[in-house]
Amino acid sequence: MSLRTWPGLAISCLLAIVAAVLITAIVGLILRSVGRRREWPALLIKRARVPFRLFIAVIALWIAVTISLPAEATADWADGIHHAFLILAIATGVWFAAALAVFVEDLGLARYRVDVPDNRYARKVRTQVLIIRRLTVVAAVVIGLGAVLLTFPALQAAGASILASAGVIGIIAGVAAQSSLANLFAGIQLAFSDAIRIDDVVVVEQQWGTVEEITLTYVVVHIWDDRRLVLPSTQFTTKPFENWTRQHSELLGSVEFDLDWRVSPGGMRAELNRVLAGTDLWDGRTGVLQVTDAVGGWVRVRVLVTARDAPTLFDLRCLVRERLIDWMQRYSDASLPRTRVEMVAAPERTVPTARAQAHTADDARLFGGSPEAEQRAAQFTDAIPIQADPGESAEKAAGPSASRRNDPDAPLN
Repeated sequence: MSLRTWPGLAISCLLAIVAAVLITAIVGLILRSVGRRREWPALLIKRARVPFRLFIAVIALWIAVTISLPAEATADWADGIHHAFLILAIATGVWFAAALAVFVEDLGLARYRVDVPDNRYARKVRTQVLIIRRLTVVAAVVIGLGAVLLTFPALQAAGASILASAGVIGIIAGVAAQSSLANLFAGIQLAFSDAIRIDDVVVVEQQWGTVEEITLTYVVVHIWDDRRLVLPSTQFTTKPFENWTRQHSELLGSVEFDLDWRVSPGGMRAELNRVLAGTDLWDGRTGVLQVTDAVGGWVRVRVLVTARDAPTLFDLRCLVRERLIDWMQRYSDASLPRTRVEMVAAPERTVPTARAQAHTADDARLFGGSPEAEQRAAQFTDAIPIQADPGESAEKAAGPSASRRNDPDAPLN
């Protein structure tokens, strides 16, 4: 391409840019005029202004360059320019299409407010729309990337082999990314099963908080102390958890006291009614005081109250606990728990004498120490006859002389 063609090409590109600016300005003016009576044009401008301008600019420049290219331009050089503009047009077009999809989803979200008391259905729709938005963005990126790759002739020729090996690659990828795929399908399941929603109050992993974000692979729980607990999506599909706002946000809570037996349940009940009547934390559904146990040294008093949601219930329980403790300290100090100790004098100890100790030792014997014990022993020993040796009996009958005759060494008298 000769140098004489560069000024014409530059002028054509400049005119294309001016035309693109005029087109975007006219479209923006129309939307702003409509936006005076409705709200959606402002949202459309916010979402699609930048991708729309880039897409129009790329198309206008492509047309200008195509018209301005001289006939003597080489085919390779012209094909390279057309290929580059095609890739830019695909990228900006996909971006613009994704922005329009997000705009439509925002219109759906605007119809359901979550800052109202009864927002269960709105939170459900918001959760599903946010999951669909992420799927839309991912699908747009994949489609755009595939369209860009298909513009290369080498990849088009290799398409048959890629499709043939897609099954094997899919199996390998599935085995390697089993955990990621499980979280992906769990995220989709959470979005449409209505198990949890945005702003649901949950208790998971012994932590209490609200569901702040639900993605395709993980869930973010905003804990009450402003920490964020990031959990995989499979945590909510394979393990049990508590959802305090599954059907409605109203909750019932308890406040328990271990008090002395002299407590006055009637007085505490009257004070509870005064406390509940003077606060807007109570929703008016339930407010009772009951003695649930009276065993041992304590009387168990339980207070049941209700509130419109979990944070309000927590504040209400703290208020009831504080006011009832203050009432007992001021007007019924006998109700406060006490530990009673009974002081008993120790008995006097006497030192036993030697005779008493001997008598005690004799009393501990079964066959001796007393006439009765000796008689008991005789009953056992007399019942066994003693058999004498015959030789010993003959010696006793012959006398001492027979013993000397039998024993030559025996001394003589």
